[in-house]
Amino acid sequence: MKLTRETTEDWWEVENLFDLCFAPGREALSSYRLRDDISPIGELCFVVRDELGAVGGAVRFWEVQIAGKAVLLLGPIAVHPTRQGEGLGGYLLHESLSIATKAGWSRVMLVGDASYYSRFGFAKLSNVIMPSPTNSERILGKDLIDGAWHAVTGQVTRVES
Repeated sequence: MKLTRETTEDWWEVENLFDLCFAPGREALSSYRLRDDISPIGELCFVVRDELGAVGGAVRFWEVQIAGKAVLLLGPIAVHPTRQGEGLGGYLLHESLSIATKAGWSRVMLVGDASYYSRFGFAKLSNVIMPSPTNSERILGKDLIDGAWHAVTGQVTRVES
């Protein structure tokens, strides 16, 4: 498997993967209101392809704000059903978060299952509010730099481009 930055030529393949993994109604989720008509952070969007060029997984990141502080919003992230269980999700997370840290980002958040993401250092963000309806138990964050989430509280808002 080879990790590469997502290109415009990858867009529809990646969108198809996300539809396959999350269902076409995924864009009705509240986290998508933070992404509507805003481009993802291109240098942090990645695709994993096998030796035949088939997409095995993908991840995208978006910038959001909480109380005027920049925050990375991770997601969607998906692994093709035929490639699940091979560690691609963990690989995508580790590699993309390492690159984000090197690029100067200090904190990242997502909406997901704590039982899965806790193994990658994510924990519940008790004082962060996502657009409704979002289950507050699923709002998770991770410091990319020690203490980055300290005193960051409030409503997650869009960053207008």
